[in-house]
Amino acid sequence: MRMLSHFRPRPAIRPMPASRLVPLIVAVALFMENMDATMIATSLPAIAADIGTSPIALKLALTVYLLSLAIFIPVSGWAADRFGARRVFTAAIIVFMAGSLACATAESLMGFVGARFLQGMGGAMMTPVGRLVIMRTVEKREFVTAMAWFSIPALLGPISGPPVGGFITTYFSWHWIFLINIPIGIVGIFLALRFVPDLKAIEPRPLDSLGVVLIGIATSGLVFGSSVASLGVLPALAWQAMVVAGGAAALAYLAHTRRTMHPIIDLRLMRTPSFGLSLGGATLFRIGVGAMPFLLPLMLQLSFGLTPFESGLITFTGAAGALVMKFAAKPILKRLGFRPVLVVNALIGAGFLAVIGFFTDATPVLLMMALLLAGGFARSLQFTSLNALAFADISPARMSQATSLWAAAQQVSLALGVAIGGTFLELSMSLHGGALRLADFHFAFFGVALVSALSIVFFLRLPEDAGSEMSGHVVGPRGGLSKLQ
Repeated sequence: MRMLSHFRPRPAIRPMPASRLVPLIVAVALFMENMDATMIATSLPAIAADIGTSPIALKLALTVYLLSLAIFIPVSGWAADRFGARRVFTAAIIVFMAGSLACATAESLMGFVGARFLQGMGGAMMTPVGRLVIMRTVEKREFVTAMAWFSIPALLGPISGPPVGGFITTYFSWHWIFLINIPIGIVGIFLALRFVPDLKAIEPRPLDSLGVVLIGIATSGLVFGSSVASLGVLPALAWQAMVVAGGAAALAYLAHTRRTMHPIIDLRLMRTPSFGLSLGGATLFRIGVGAMPFLLPLMLQLSFGLTPFESGLITFTGAAGALVMKFAAKPILKRLGFRPVLVVNALIGAGFLAVIGFFTDATPVLLMMALLLAGGFARSLQFTSLNALAFADISPARMSQATSLWAAAQQVSLALGVAIGGTFLELSMSLHGGALRLADFHFAFFGVALVSALSIVFFLRLPEDAGSEMSGHVVGPRGGLSKLQ
């Protein structure tokens, strides 16, 4: 009997729960996308010099990528319901890889902008479809945990992107920042085919083709038209026509949604307070955040004279702070609740954006890194909270449309961040009539910080018990804390 005891079967290794496994796998694609975005921001001056344009003009490459996301994201929810989430997710990675190859071989501004648009088509399907998979495989009480795990590998992209991109650009060639997406994409495809469930809707809704066209014209006309307005790359009549057409398409889509049973983006979701207020606040807050990856590397390289590698070693600290905060978000929300966290933290996050407006070439590097790290804490807590709260009261049947609307608004706000940040730079330059100065960057950071701070208008309207099922925070009958059972 003693001998037999040595052959007792060992207990089976417990598989990783869905709240961790699926988000981690899906986040491989987001890692690739985010690392690419932060590497290109660090490498803008080098890319501009190589293809014969100015770094500010290259904001078109950032804007058109985000615009491509905004145009094609609305179709992502319908495509996942119709063809299956796994199939759409893997196809999106392939398109993103093709766009990366096109970027690496581009030799002109327009060629580079076109390649970024192709990349955006792939990115448009990756993130929202991945989030949809998480929402449909994870219980509501695990949403905060799942989104934190989803964000961890995704945040490794912004952490590694600036120093890796800066190193590659300084010591090799900027072309390689796109070529490294190929092996990462292959790993993502393998994991998706192996582990991601192929979720489909039993009765997928019909595609709102007219809605897709109107949304595309509205987003591209308004955002791209305003982005190129002061660059001089198009005649004034051209960008003015874009803006007018975009506004007209937006109004036409509002009328269209009232007559359509299944609009591609259902704006009626905004009537759900937790979703509508979260979306409005997140949009304003993200405009400031979207401007930062464009403004900060340019300021460090053009005004402080740093190399792309040195710039990347400073800017990555903001993402590092965001990664650390992911582990603390859930206990903070459980202790304080969504509403107080979002209100106070919006002002803190905006404050750390404004602080960058006081950086000079005499500011100690360690102090800059410490402030960027603290700002990363605030931004991470804000977006982790919003990503969970927004879907607290959305039914499973409407989840695909909600994720599409959320993702589309996210990309539009990031594109507006780049456009508005560039506009503040150009406005400041026009006031003194000279070349780009450090004071122009300061003016831009103060401006985008103010936009982010205005997001509290939405968060103040949230009910005190908003998202309590997700956070575990209990509000007493008079609005005070009650003991958690």
